[in-house]
Amino acid sequence: MPQGNYIELHKKRFGQRLDTEERKRKREAREPHKRSAFAQKVHGLAAKMYNRQRYKEKVAIRKKIKQHAERKAEHPAEKVREGAVPAYLLDREQVSRAKVLSNTLKQKRKEKAGKWNVPLERVKPIADREMFKVLRTGKRKNKQWKRVVTKATFVPADFTRKPPKFERFIRPTALRYKKANVTHPELRCTFQLDILGVKKNPSSPLYTTLGVLTRGTIIEVNVSELGLVTQAGKVVWAKYAQVTNNPEIDGCINAVLLV
Repeated sequence: MPQGNYIELHKKRFGQRLDTEERKRKREAREPHKRSAFAQKVHGLAAKMYNRQRYKEKVAIRKKIKQHAERKAEHPAEKVREGAVPAYLLDREQVSRAKVLSNTLKQKRKEKAGKWNVPLERVKPIADREMFKVLRTGKRKNKQWKRVVTKATFVPADFTRKPPKFERFIRPTALRYKKANVTHPELRCTFQLDILGVKKNPSSPLYTTLGVLTRGTIIEVNVSELGLVTQAGKVVWAKYAQVTNNPEIDGCINAVLLV
């Protein structure tokens, strides 16, 4: 997967065909027919996977339509009644705060799901063959169930190794990191901060569990030294940052704070 904007650069330098927009429109018009033909033809496991993918896409479209409808919805205002109102009518026809609450809930869910506006949106996925090295064990070295992690990792301070007999993934001490050089995008300053944990590795959930630090990984860092405070005046102890370099090549971890 290319990391540079080569296509956009080529367009700037040499321009486009005169019929580019028309060809694009026709291609988009043909797409539903192609999908329909494929859906009718596909069967077995491929059909299951395709239907699951289509279901997810349709859910996303429905959510977007619902958001637009919600934005345009008019909530009834409170009407002033004459005289006393019974208790069971007090909550009726008042200004609805459902929209505000739903937006805050969506924001919290988004944070929980691990979706942020990050500096590196796309990164090259790392295969297991590149990530792990097979370690042969046993008297005659014929057992091949152990793996040695070949990339930089983060291991918590209270980590205790399993007995060698039961340890499947081995994280070498030389490739363990505890600190990261974190750049604040607004202050334009770099600080060396302690790593608290690995929030998400885009390549695989297994790499997240193992604490593997590759390009694009979201890490949690201790920002208590920076003196950041919330709107309520509380001190911020930890924030997320994204790794922007290849730690196993550079020998250090460079990251950008997600503000």
